[in-house]
Amino acid sequence: MSDHIYKKVEVVGSSGSSIEDAVQGAIERASKTIDNVEWFEVSELRGHVTDGKVGHYQVVLKVGFRLD
Repeated sequence: MSDHIYKKVEVVGSSGSSIEDAVQGAIERASKTIDNVEWFEVSELRGHVTDGKVGHYQVVLKVGFRLD
């Protein structure tokens, strides 16, 4: 097995429906412009409250990708 080098970038995903959708949207979008995306970690989770209910979710991710 060969050694790999990785880099991390921070992205923020948002969704009006769920945390999972916010994460999925961020990963899908990052994968369009970053090659070799292999993992992510959630570093922040926050939301917006409207009329006493969750109106919007926002998730800060660190996305790891393998360098060529």
